Amino acid sequence: MIGIFDSGIGGLTTVRAIIETMPGYDLIYFGDTARTPYGTKSRKTVIRYAIENTEFLIKKGAKIIVMACNTASSVATEAIKERYDLPIFEVISPAVDLAIASSRGMQIGVIGTRATIKSGIYEKKILEKNGAAKVFSTPCPLLVPLVEEGWVTKPETAMIVKKYLHPLKTRQIDTLILGCTHYPILKAVIQRKIGRQVTIIDSSVAVSKTIKTYLGEHPEIEAVLSKNSRMDFFVSDITTQFEKTAESALKRKIALSHVEI
Repeated sequence: MIGIFDSGIGGLTTVRAIIETMPGYDLIYFGDTARTPYGTKSRKTVIRYAIENTEFLIKKGAKIIVMACNTASSVATEAIKERYDLPIFEVISPAVDLAIASSRGMQIGVIGTRATIKSGIYEKKILEKNGAAKVFSTPCPLLVPLVEEGWVTKPETAMIVKKYLHPLKTRQIDTLILGCTHYPILKAVIQRKIGRQVTIIDSSVAVSKTIKTYLGEHPEIEAVLSKNSRMDFFVSDITTQFEKTAESALKRKIALSHVEI
């Protein structure tokens, strides 16, 4: 079983990408909706949450872990990899690789939570791969709660997106990394406000391709993953709006189960 966790329900975009890239694999998802957003929390707190989420997924039978949260990926990956002896995937490195491969002029923008942007992880990884790249980052702290509240098509959301993206537009970026797995839910408005000439990098799609490649190269791991098209979805808090937004993210009706971590 593939275990996936996120700070909320935005990580369901990663679930969707995995289903599309690798249909048939059993999946278990945990969305920490009671403690979202992670982007405003301290490094110590995010690491603790990531460990607790990983423990839950392993107890439920996960054989590999996907950290479908950019904030957790930026500050807790090392701690999780040191603690657990199983394949751990984060969403940042795959997005960086895809951005570098896609960028025409190495003018790359990044949007994410305050914690992700403050960590500087995207700049560091991009420049390690290509020292000539120019990286421009901006935090977008309101986007996660807007997605969690289901305000995807509200005019207020479009106005906020436009304001956040303005500094990146003035830099004339050619590629934009969505540095949060909630953001693909807003991809249409983000693309509209940043301009059609800018290539959008969806980290959920990037990590799903990375997992598929990894399993192809590690048949011993692939062999232990069950493939009955089973999907279990757990959240630490549940509301009617969460259910609606979750179904919008996955483009299908699902059942969310409440669990306390």
